[in-house]
Amino acid sequence: MTENQSSEVGFDPDASGEQSQPALEALIGRIEEETRKLQLAKFGQEDALALGLLIVELATERDMPVAVDIRRGTHVLFHVSLPGATLDNDFWVEKKARTAERYGVPSLLVGLRGRLGGGRMEDNAWFDESAYAAHGGAFPIIVRGTGPVAVVTVSGLPQKADHELVVEALTKFTRRKKKAAA
Repeated sequence: MTENQSSEVGFDPDASGEQSQPALEALIGRIEEETRKLQLAKFGQEDALALGLLIVELATERDMPVAVDIRRGTHVLFHVSLPGATLDNDFWVEKKARTAERYGVPSLLVGLRGRLGGGRMEDNAWFDESAYAAHGGAFPIIVRGTGPVAVVTVSGLPQKADHELVVEALTKFTRRKKKAAA
């Protein structure tokens, strides 16, 4: 375990009360690195299906009650609600996906950056909580040389776990794509 990983372990975006600023900064740094590393050469509808099915496979193996969504703007490329997921998860998917699309970074990163120096993103009067959610689970799909082209979102777990499921799937997916291209 690296120093960054060990200091971030204690930071929980769902916890109330004071938390370590170094742990927050370490988690932000890790997510920024994930965003830099998890980029693709291309991304189309067949890729959305493959990525969506990979997340479903991981979540099903672990009995996770999640909704999984991949969209390009308002065009839904993939969506499923696994057993235990509710209509509320679909509302969270919409808001988290909109956040990742607007800011071009994972929704968890938006929320964590809002906590730097105290406070929360939601404390800003300009942040519309009826349309956006600065909670983990949405990750922009970035094509190298193009930028964000879609958003993949998971909802149903604590926000850090939603984010980590997406990152795990994107990591496996990018490795498979690189291996297939070689």
